[in-house]
Amino acid sequence: MECQLDEKDREILQMLQNGFPLVAEPYKAIGDKLWIDEYAVISRIVRLIQNGVIRYVGPFFDSRKLGYKGCLAAMNVPEERVDEVAAVINRFDEVTHNYLREGTPNVWFTLITNSPERQKEILDSIKKESGIDEIKLFSSKKYFKVKVDL
Repeated sequence: MECQLDEKDREILQMLQNGFPLVAEPYKAIGDKLWIDEYAVISRIVRLIQNGVIRYVGPFFDSRKLGYKGCLAAMNVPEERVDEVAAVINRFDEVTHNYLREGTPNVWFTLITNSPERQKEILDSIKKESGIDEIKLFSSKKYFKVKVDL
């Protein structure tokens, strides 16, 4: 679905990405800066979410600076068990997302933990509960963050 953005939409998107006001009424503060009321800001954001322009409104934290370490993990899961194994993986809050790829391995997920012990505990649980013994781990060598400003 295509969504036409006007200048106010673009200004709201810019403020959501850069300089979101950390105050009790952030949408009112955005509206005050853009000369529209708080409800207009909220309704525009809702429309942008409904039209797929915005996927997420909330903070992103630099997990590395908070003492966490992430890794990419991959498993080869029989096609008929993908949903079952994905449910096991999704049970852990430390799993940020997972996805299915063609080829082998086919189930991939990212895991962010606050200690190597916790990482091992989660991976051991996934192996035990899924009955799949091998999980390949890929640690990042370099950190990239793609940032897009609209």
